[in-house]
Amino acid sequence: MASVLAIDQGTKKTGFAVADPLRIAVQPIEQVALAGESDELLDFIAGLLDERDVDTFLIGLPFNMDGTEGGRAADVRRFGSRLNERFPKVEVLYWDERLTTKEAEDLLRSAGYSGRQAKDVKDSWSALVLLRDWIESGEPR
Repeated sequence: MASVLAIDQGTKKTGFAVADPLRIAVQPIEQVALAGESDELLDFIAGLLDERDVDTFLIGLPFNMDGTEGGRAADVRRFGSRLNERFPKVEVLYWDERLTTKEAEDLLRSAGYSGRQAKDVKDSWSALVLLRDWIESGEPR
């Protein structure tokens, strides 16, 4: 078993969080001002993979509140396909990201973050919420 890298891929910024192989600790890691269609984002992810043993990408998939896939879902799935092509040994999974941003904002506020400081890490904390929710759900595949 290896680490899981959660990705909150956005149109302007992308956030990341990682879980250790035993799924005991989850932590947000750097957020970058790169969107999913950029080759630079894939290069950045390659650098993250050089630093840690990852066997799973967990990508936040936007759903509407009624359970249907949101407008950006096709873009996120294209991003997942690009990850799969570039890193074929790493499994690509999708997980419902509804309300992760709201929960991340609440966590940031309770941790004392505000304003620009919170904005600079919000996407990675959203990835953290996504990852935590997936682990707590029994890591469904």
